[in-house]
Amino acid sequence: MVKYRIEKLRELMKKENIDAYIIPTADPHQSEYVADFYKSREFISGFTGSSGTVVIGKEKAGLWTDGRYFIQAAKELEGSGIDLYKLGVEGTQSISDFIKENVEDDGVVAFNGETYSYRRYATLLDKLQKINFKSNYTLVEDIWEDRPEKPSGKMYIYDIKYTGVSAKAKIDEIRNTLKDKGLTHYLISSLEDICYLFNIRGSDVEFNPVVISYVLISEDFAKLYVDLNKVDEKTKAVLKENGITVEDYDSVFDQLSELDNDSNLYLDPRKINVKIYKSINSVVNIEKGPDFTLMMKSIKNDIEIENQRNAYVKDCVALVKFFNWLEENVPNEEITELDAADKLLEFRKQGDLFIEASFGTISAYGENAALPHYSPNKGNPVVLKNRGLYLLDSGGHYLDGTTDITRTVALGELTEDEKYHYTYTLKSHIALLDSTFAKGTKSSSLDIFARGPLWKERLDFNHGTGHGVGYLLSVHEGPQSISKANNNIDMVPGMITSDEPGIYIEGSHGIRIENIMLCIEKFKNDFGTFYGFESLSLCPIDLRPVKKELLTESEKDWINKYHKECFDVLSKYLGGSDLEYLKEMTKSI
Repeated sequence: MVKYRIEKLRELMKKENIDAYIIPTADPHQSEYVADFYKSREFISGFTGSSGTVVIGKEKAGLWTDGRYFIQAAKELEGSGIDLYKLGVEGTQSISDFIKENVEDDGVVAFNGETYSYRRYATLLDKLQKINFKSNYTLVEDIWEDRPEKPSGKMYIYDIKYTGVSAKAKIDEIRNTLKDKGLTHYLISSLEDICYLFNIRGSDVEFNPVVISYVLISEDFAKLYVDLNKVDEKTKAVLKENGITVEDYDSVFDQLSELDNDSNLYLDPRKINVKIYKSINSVVNIEKGPDFTLMMKSIKNDIEIENQRNAYVKDCVALVKFFNWLEENVPNEEITELDAADKLLEFRKQGDLFIEASFGTISAYGENAALPHYSPNKGNPVVLKNRGLYLLDSGGHYLDGTTDITRTVALGELTEDEKYHYTYTLKSHIALLDSTFAKGTKSSSLDIFARGPLWKERLDFNHGTGHGVGYLLSVHEGPQSISKANNNIDMVPGMITSDEPGIYIEGSHGIRIENIMLCIEKFKNDFGTFYGFESLSLCPIDLRPVKKELLTESEKDWINKYHKECFDVLSKYLGGSDLEYLKEMTKSI
């Protein structure tokens, strides 16, 4: 099927005299996760991961994706005629070099400008000055006969008892920033930032309670451009109280074209697509940089933090119930990875204010856990056995917060390698969560805490160690990031970030342990201010796979203290066999 689609695409390319066509993973707002309507890259390639770019040339085709998906992509691309290019691996050919090699000077490279970011476009223009780029083609969409419908869910107001700050107050802060920087207008395209700023939520993207929209703010107005069918009169009235007017989604293009030469417009080129950028009147002065809302939403206020703590208690209660159920039933029933994921969702739904999962559950047994973003499916049911390791990475959206947690548990007898790798994953996890660092430390610099114990054993993992977590928004949030990639963002109190090192052995097993942590101030002394982390996740860590002789005394102390807190908090909400299971799993080491 994929080969047939590529043939159809190449027929259109030939007809339009196009030498290469680029298909990113993106919607018009450059979201990490996109609605089915915008999954053009998945349609053309068959690769189902959340990140990747496909380039189709006249003869050669390639997919570029990151380390989370190398194994998965290799399998899903088999027989497609699309080569895998591994981002971040030394010697991997870049997209621009691929185009240089496969498109002659003065050749034509095309893409859909509505779903291609202006920053990526500007980079290609700079690197490929002898290539002609055209951004007004929708070739994949033209051959997509059974394309899903555009999202049409209703938008709703997110109450101030959850947000802690009104939309009006946030807009005032933005206007003060504009004034300080000599700017007249601010264009926002990022769906998470729009929903944060205006205290709205929706259901336009699976697992992401956002509303497809644009925002334009000036000293005189704050406009929300959205499908008007999604907004009822009550919602409009609340928005109006906060100084926000609602206009049709597509009218943003005309209004940007009408800005005059006195306008100083600010935007984030990573989130603005080529089509909307080109709609801006050419006389307008454009200033570029990260969205002002990035730091605002990444540093949670006291009400958001307290709500998040509540959400994690509910979530971890559900997980304890689930793991107790799992251990009671795996030896006696045929339970598949998908059955397990469905059962966990049942337990989460019992939690107050639960809305939906925060991402597709990674329920992976045995060798499937070596795929960091594995997804169970009905077409290939895998039955859990009472041996080996089972990895569960999951999360939930509650009205009072968003959760994300990974646990790897022993279902029975383990190999020495599984125990060894599990123990070092735990050591890595503890090293970051128990770290202390000086004020002013960049978030990426913290990566060494987690990788240090692994590197000493010549081990590593091919994904980031920690990502920011949104607040009833995307489970992945910046600007902080704990990874090998340099990041100029300080880790500061109020940021909520994951700690999720892992070890993956292709064809054998995979291990990941993840807690979500809140950055806090630890102490001040003559040398300055020092920060650390508080774990929001309070779910027991399985100690049965641990080779205890490899743990230091301080690591054992950390585990015992953590498990005591887990028991003290969660035991209030559990009874019967669930409480007995919690007692057993939180015993001192």
